[in-house]
Amino acid sequence: MIKRYFFDGPRWKNFLFLTVSGCINAIGVTMFISPVNLYDSGISGTSIFLSQTTGLSLSLFLVLLNVPLFLFGLKKQGKEFTVYSIYAVIVYSICAWLITDILPVDVNIASPLAGQDLLLCALFGGMISGVGSGLTIRHGGAIDGIEVMAVIFSKKLGVTVGTFVMSYNVVLYILCGIVMGDWILPLYSIVTYMAGLKTVDFIVEGLDRSKAVMIMTEHPEEVSQALMEEFETGTTLLNGRGGYSNNEKTVIYFVVNRFQIARMRNLVHALDPKAFMTITEVADVFKAND
Repeated sequence: MIKRYFFDGPRWKNFLFLTVSGCINAIGVTMFISPVNLYDSGISGTSIFLSQTTGLSLSLFLVLLNVPLFLFGLKKQGKEFTVYSIYAVIVYSICAWLITDILPVDVNIASPLAGQDLLLCALFGGMISGVGSGLTIRHGGAIDGIEVMAVIFSKKLGVTVGTFVMSYNVVLYILCGIVMGDWILPLYSIVTYMAGLKTVDFIVEGLDRSKAVMIMTEHPEEVSQALMEEFETGTTLLNGRGGYSNNEKTVIYFVVNRFQIARMRNLVHALDPKAFMTITEVADVFKAND
């Protein structure tokens, strides 16, 4: 049953989205970032830098640098993640090659859409490549091998994954500035990196990010029933004990989106003005049919 679900269902849908994400990432990099000599983050940025300094194809470096890193992380990340990631990188590389070398689009000295405006190229290049990266992550892979290295080595170095990736990019941008003798492009590349980072968060987590609510009330049954009727979703009742009173309590666990918080709060306080609530971020919600 599990095998059939994997091979007949999500696998081919994931490959479809990974194909789209690779194409989107290639558009962002080759049509906005690379033409004006800006640098993407991670291995993608390293590939742009090496392509500029050696004259060799960007697509070549994308494959040569990324694929070994994903294979190195095979044991840690698993076969499915590795296959998805390598596939996304190959699609990304092929699309980049088509845009730069085959299609009748001039991306040698300026962006076809933003010209030589560094700010526009940095913002739109970062956002578009961020959409590609976010879609790749959302469908089971990664499009940059530096993220795999961050997962493997961050704990050994005593830093977080985010700190590892950021440190790599800082070193990359400093090196680019030293070699190129120009600090304007690396500084604009930081804008590209931040735009891409925020876009990845938006794509992976979504605008309608969920919130987990813990409700402590003297009327748990009544509040729980009202919440289920109002929002047409279930609640979970948890057994608890007051730390100060030592009395048995029932805690309601409930998940809403950010637009429902005010309505939920007003409903609960209408039934129990003394109810105590805590609200925390939820990275993602998976239902039984997802």
